[in-house]
Amino acid sequence: MYNSQLPTDGSHAPKGTTMNSVVFEQGTERHGNERIRFLLKSFGLRTSLIRLKVIDALLVAAESERSLGVRGVHTQLLDLDIPLSFLSVREVLKRLCSEGVITLNPDKSYSLHPQALATLHGE
Repeated sequence: MYNSQLPTDGSHAPKGTTMNSVVFEQGTERHGNERIRFLLKSFGLRTSLIRLKVIDALLVAAESERSLGVRGVHTQLLDLDIPLSFLSVREVLKRLCSEGVITLNPDKSYSLHPQALATLHGE
């Protein structure tokens, strides 16, 4: 995974940054996404950053009782400084839908499939 805080030219890390703090930050992020990783694996899908972020956006929207369409998911990701194209988000949503992880609602919004929700909650 690319980390913009680490140099790519072979030089040392910036002053004030230790490798321990970088590893800790990555470990914290991984732990937060572990249930989404398990969900994707249970549906036979590989984990990718865009899939993690799209599913997380749908979970956050569901928790606040909002529904999101393609544009809503894309906007939410842009607000989080995740630079993904609209087309990429749309393709990921279509793929997750075809695999049964999410469903397309009649109002063109997306939500997690009940089986996917049960998997996330350990049922």
